[in-house]
Amino acid sequence: MKKYLIISDKEELLNRFDQLLRKKRLTDLFDYGYSYNNNDFVTDYHKSFHTWLYKPEPINIKDKRLFGYELIISLHCKQLFPKELIEKVRCINVHPGFNPYNRGWYPQVFSILNDLPFGVTIHEIDDKIDHGPIIVQEKINIESHDTSLSSYEKVVEVEMKLLDKHLEDIINKNYTFTILPDEGNINYKKDFENLGEMKLDDIDTLENHIKKIRALTHGNYKNAYFIDKNGNKIYIKIELTK
Repeated sequence: MKKYLIISDKEELLNRFDQLLRKKRLTDLFDYGYSYNNNDFVTDYHKSFHTWLYKPEPINIKDKRLFGYELIISLHCKQLFPKELIEKVRCINVHPGFNPYNRGWYPQVFSILNDLPFGVTIHEIDDKIDHGPIIVQEKINIESHDTSLSSYEKVVEVEMKLLDKHLEDIINKNYTFTILPDEGNINYKKDFENLGEMKLDDIDTLENHIKKIRALTHGNYKNAYFIDKNGNKIYIKIELTK
């Protein structure tokens, strides 16, 4: 029997994908995994509460045993897929961004900042980051009251909708794909990390200051901050109501 692998480092997403497989009666076809360097992913609580994770498996994406799978799906996996793997196994990425815009880290953050299109792209993986042939994608509107978190929540809902609609076709390779129209732009982890400090003497429009705080507001994460006159780091987030 053909076997497929889903790798995700987001427990909520892996849980929802499992529910989708159960609905479609495809559970027996898939193995589940998370990144070998994601040590905090599976706790005793998760093992007891999510019975489908009774045997969680950390995956090193360079492990040659992966060559035995017919298909590997990355659902917010933190590891880059090596060229040797993608040349031997069909690998699909569910990417929370509208390629080719803001490829790479945290697309919602940079779409808030630079007003480039945002959405979901499901694509075949090639040797570049968030770059391969597009199977399906859908745009998502970021509104003036959206933060990084609310934009991310929107993207997860669209990802699940597209997987529900297209999963069987992806499994059976019953799709045509579209090549990226251009290279677009890409953001790396260091680009995100460089955003954090709000310097108190920065001069800009109020709109752009608000955009930056919106882009860095993601639940309880401490992203945006300023340094006060005593050298204290003070974290900032914003609450917006339409």
